[in-house]
Amino acid sequence: MRLIVAEKPSLARAIADALLVKATRRDGYLEAGDTVVSWCLGHLLEQAPPERYDPRYKQWRLDDLPIIPQRWQLVPRSQARSQLAVLRKLIKSADSVVHAGDPDREGQLLVQEVLDHLGWRRQTQRLLVQDLNRPAVVKALASLEDNRRYQPLHAAAEARSRADWLYGINLTRAWTLIGRQAGFDGLLSVGRVQTPVLGLVVRRDRDIAVFEPKPFYVLWVDLQVASGSLRAWWQPGEHRPLNGRSFDGSCFDGSCFDEQGRLLDPRPAEALAQRLVGARGHLAELDQKRKRQAAPLPYSLSALQVDAARRHGLSAQRVLDVCQALYERHQLITYPRSDCRYLPAAHHREAAKTLTSACQLDDQLQGWVEQADFGLRSKAWDDARVGAHHALAPTGRPADMDRLNRDEANLFRLIARNVLAQFYPALETYETQAIFELLDERFKAQGREILEPGWKPLFTTRDDVPALPPLTRGEPATATDASSEDRETRPPEPFTDASLIKAMMNIARYVEDPAVKRTLRESDGLGTEATRAGIIETLLTRGYLVRDRKAIKATRTGHALIDSLPPAATRPERTALWEQRLSAIADNQDAPTPFLEALVSDLRALLGQADASRLNQALKLAAQGSAPEAPAAKHGGRKTSVGRSRRRSTGTRPKAATSKSGQSKTPAKPVRARRARKPGS
Repeated sequence: MRLIVAEKPSLARAIADALLVKATRRDGYLEAGDTVVSWCLGHLLEQAPPERYDPRYKQWRLDDLPIIPQRWQLVPRSQARSQLAVLRKLIKSADSVVHAGDPDREGQLLVQEVLDHLGWRRQTQRLLVQDLNRPAVVKALASLEDNRRYQPLHAAAEARSRADWLYGINLTRAWTLIGRQAGFDGLLSVGRVQTPVLGLVVRRDRDIAVFEPKPFYVLWVDLQVASGSLRAWWQPGEHRPLNGRSFDGSCFDGSCFDEQGRLLDPRPAEALAQRLVGARGHLAELDQKRKRQAAPLPYSLSALQVDAARRHGLSAQRVLDVCQALYERHQLITYPRSDCRYLPAAHHREAAKTLTSACQLDDQLQGWVEQADFGLRSKAWDDARVGAHHALAPTGRPADMDRLNRDEANLFRLIARNVLAQFYPALETYETQAIFELLDERFKAQGREILEPGWKPLFTTRDDVPALPPLTRGEPATATDASSEDRETRPPEPFTDASLIKAMMNIARYVEDPAVKRTLRESDGLGTEATRAGIIETLLTRGYLVRDRKAIKATRTGHALIDSLPPAATRPERTALWEQRLSAIADNQDAPTPFLEALVSDLRALLGQADASRLNQALKLAAQGSAPEAPAAKHGGRKTSVGRSRRRSTGTRPKAATSKSGQSKTPAKPVRARRARKPGS
């Protein structure tokens, strides 16, 4: 008997439907002749809790930290025991086994840890399924590989799981216990990804809180030229004539401008505006270029989350959940948890057929298909840029919008649109930048003319910069009107789902060390495509973040936690470099042991900085601040927020559940998710 173990039931059904023999449903598996297809239900196993290694760890004590297992153990999840029993029975009768986890490092771990746990030691084949349509699965079944090729993926995922357990268990216990000493009656959860994300939000909120708006002034002039009129804006030059006594004698000390060249005193601008009307000048510099802009690439999950938040107001978690439904239940899109924005070259040959079929039931998409030129080939089709996953794309199954809810229909249209855009010409524009000189001052005008709209009609975009009239360098210009306008500097925008996901993707922007910044530009940022939405929801559930309409803000508890931790634990450098090390392990360029040994050394240093007095001070400052309070727990338990705390003995284990990584979490009802990919994050 050949046993195929899929990551989830939906994949098992798709595999069974692609077999030559019609499958019969059994209890916990599908039988098709000599092939049996069974499944996991997400992770069937989880890291053992600390008390499994030693009963004394059931009671939380600072003296026991750090807890470092000498021999790692996995235990069955309580809700997965029955399916694990089915697999145990099937594997005893199997002659061969096929690993059919998702094509990524977590998918590799999820199935392989079950096979190892059940004692399967013989050769295993690997089945990689990118989408659930029957032709794709049939092709994958004909291309089975040796599972040993994917051992580095397993090693990286296993190292990630253990590292998250070590980091989360030890730091959460330490800070929760010193929280008790400081009078905080609640869990203080620390994670190697969630805490730096919280740190991003806390620092952004503080930048906004301390921001003091400052007025500045801009000056425009309307110019008449040979072929029409235009508006140009005053530009501070290297010598900044307005910085002297050109007109009214003010600002002679150089205080007119800030470091960004903005004019801080209105008097020089007003004086110049009065002199400009009727003044004559000339076009001193003219830069005109014809530009071509390729269509936006197909979506990765994070890129889709950013656009869906901006366009449809969807949270990152909602986008992930909807994509899972489009992939598993409706089978309309390919594997959604992808960090890639490129497609295999082989898909280009089938694209016309696939997209025509997928879009035929929607008038808007069908109209776009009819205008597409499937002979075009954009840079999106690039095998060298495709790894374990490719970009999100329609599978070819017709999308009946009447059978989809609004969010499903909206996201499918976005996914299909970005793939269809690859078969439209480039956007071609003619862009002009003109510098005029009048009264020894410089004024800039910019314009853009669309020559070929290309893919642009598929996208709703802001109005373009209007075109300028035809211009010739050196031609005269006469000022017909001029005025100054009052402006004000603006604070940074609060984080939203879209901007927070984008910040996690582009974490190098928030790193100060130039060497680390260069390194992080090549990494995946904070978290992965599969986990970023869950990290945000975890912080919301635990009361460290709240939503204020579209804005995401840190609570008082979140502020206090960040202030009490060593700065290195709250910044993105460590966790982003973790991901880089894990990627090296997955690429077979590094080993797990040095990575974990370095982590343990780092962990000891962090634990040495756990300080109840520092936390107590952070709690007091947070209670006096303007940050919102954490919302009361929905499960009916006592509210545990800054300013509403009670003392408890530090020798008693707080009432908290344990996540799959062993990291403690609040007992509130968990956010629903398909699978917690990085539970210790």
